[in-house]
Amino acid sequence: MASAIQKIALNASRDIPFNKLVLSQSNVRRVKAGLSIEELARDIERRGLLQSLNVRPILDDAGVETGAYEVPAGGRRFRALELLVKQKKLAKTAPVPCVVREAGSAILAEDDSLAENVQRVALHPLDQFRAFRDMLEKGMSEEEIAAAFFVVPTVVKQRLRLMTVSDKLLNVYEQDGMKLDQLMAFSISDDHARQEQVWEIIAQSHNREPYLIRRMLTEKTVRASDRRVRFVGLEAYLAAGGHVMRDLFEADDGGWLQDPTLLDRLVMEKLQEAADQVRTEGWKWVETALSFPWGHTRDFVEVEGTHVALSDEETARLTALHSEQETIEAEYAQADEFPEEIDARLGEIERGIEALEERPVSFDPADMARAGVFVSLDTDGTLLVERGFVLPEDMPAAPDDAHDESDGNDDAIDHRGDGDDAEGDGREGAPDNEPDEEDGLKPLSDRLLTELTAWRTLALRDAFAANPHIALTELLHTLVRDLYWQVSGADCLEAYVREIPLQVHSPDMPGSLPVHALRQRNEGWKHDLPEDEDALWQWLDRLDDTSRIALLAHCLSFGINALHESSHGPSLARSIRERLARADRLATALRLDLTDAGWEPTVENYLGRITKARILEAVREARGDEAADRIAHLKKADMAQAAEQLLDGSSWLPEALRTKGLSAQMKTDEAPDYSADGPAAVAAE
Repeated sequence: MASAIQKIALNASRDIPFNKLVLSQSNVRRVKAGLSIEELARDIERRGLLQSLNVRPILDDAGVETGAYEVPAGGRRFRALELLVKQKKLAKTAPVPCVVREAGSAILAEDDSLAENVQRVALHPLDQFRAFRDMLEKGMSEEEIAAAFFVVPTVVKQRLRLMTVSDKLLNVYEQDGMKLDQLMAFSISDDHARQEQVWEIIAQSHNREPYLIRRMLTEKTVRASDRRVRFVGLEAYLAAGGHVMRDLFEADDGGWLQDPTLLDRLVMEKLQEAADQVRTEGWKWVETALSFPWGHTRDFVEVEGTHVALSDEETARLTALHSEQETIEAEYAQADEFPEEIDARLGEIERGIEALEERPVSFDPADMARAGVFVSLDTDGTLLVERGFVLPEDMPAAPDDAHDESDGNDDAIDHRGDGDDAEGDGREGAPDNEPDEEDGLKPLSDRLLTELTAWRTLALRDAFAANPHIALTELLHTLVRDLYWQVSGADCLEAYVREIPLQVHSPDMPGSLPVHALRQRNEGWKHDLPEDEDALWQWLDRLDDTSRIALLAHCLSFGINALHESSHGPSLARSIRERLARADRLATALRLDLTDAGWEPTVENYLGRITKARILEAVREARGDEAADRIAHLKKADMAQAAEQLLDGSSWLPEALRTKGLSAQMKTDEAPDYSADGPAAVAAE
């Protein structure tokens, strides 16, 4: 017969007057760390005593209970109560809830004291976050929560920031699948799907550092330190409805702007305002862009202006500033450093001198009547205005040719702005002349093909840089071909990347998603690189493998060339065909979709540049014969406008932008209504 399990008996508890309690010398806590007695006293004053004291009877020499009790476990609570008594906030005889250990127990007082502290389990950060969240939802403010737990409000804000993390990731953290600093890194974004996607990627890698998580979550955002933000101003972006991601756990230099499209629009609006102001000066033309290609003034003649002389008042001001600067520098010549206020004043003086010495330039009105200006954004976020550039055809004729020019050929001069620019003038965004024959499917012009493939090259670079595995495979493929098949001669190792300029491109490309993504990735790496070039090798050597491969893919992306080029000679034509075939293979491997990259057919970038037959072919492929038939009777300009509306949201791409192997080039199931009452019908009217 089984023996009965012996039942335990818990220690009795009762209220004991405070003046009957004394602190035991058996309490093991000696080091006063953590929450102060004063803070604990304020907490007891606010909410009362949450935990009883552990006490034992004090015996006299004869072993008889004296009516007093010692406190071996709960000494900090006892001292907090003692402080409240001294502050007259608690009566000396106030009853204190106590758990009483019987006299003569075999359990030592030190044993109880040690057990109370050692057996205690610290609260999990996730539990603290959930508790803060519950209190917030029940009406307490962040400041009230912080005051209740004697922490600064920032701590509460940081814990509550974890509310933005996906429940899936919170569960991973709860099961010890990730560290707290990794979880905090995910809180930088509110996009749960992206958070989970990033975790799935890095969970397969040995590198799960918080900085990598933050970088991946902010790939498609703009740093607040970006030149565009400095130009527009963060306040203007916020006032326009933009949102900023902030990192409460790390210094973030102002955060990340989440709406690059809105930012670019504000930049272009401000640049356009500046261009309008410059236009009032009397120039023949003014061109505006976020940035112009390298060497964009190469084909222009630059006219020289004259620096405006200093006025008497400005001269006196400059002399006074130089004199003050020399006096200050002489006074502090022996000092190791300038006092703060003196250093600030020297900065003001230097800026004043620079403003006076950088003189404005005036131009001859006759030169201005034939010249133009480029208005763009400089690298430091300031306005860049380049004045005085003349197209060669706008330069005055040489004296010997004056008679010939005036001999009935005045109409042969093509003035800028008087009609479409010629196809071969090299100007950014210049449209092709409309083909004479519009009824046939004539080949696309070389310039249009170059613009389309410039778009594709840029998007391919972005996709390439975002996929280090394929980037490394492509690099190894190139190196192995050179090594074993000796496709090109090499001295030692001539594996290099030459950035391919995209000098010909459509007007919509500078503000596109790939441009933004590549710029942000480049700025991110520039931010991480050491300032000292001598330290670069050591920095790269210490970099983890994942980051090294990502940096390699980024650098290689600048050498991607999928550009169509007009060729002269069979050898060059064969070389271009081989290069484009390799670009097609890359696009297929990367599953490059130009619609995801943001390309859409518009009048400006495609439809206004092709024949009517090609416009109808595009509409027929995207929307069917009925839609194409409804616009077939329109003139070309009207047809292009109607086609732009019809193709909106269709994901249709020209042949030059399509990627082999993608299952769906057109998302016709998401198409808007194109019945007789739709936009195509309106256009047809």
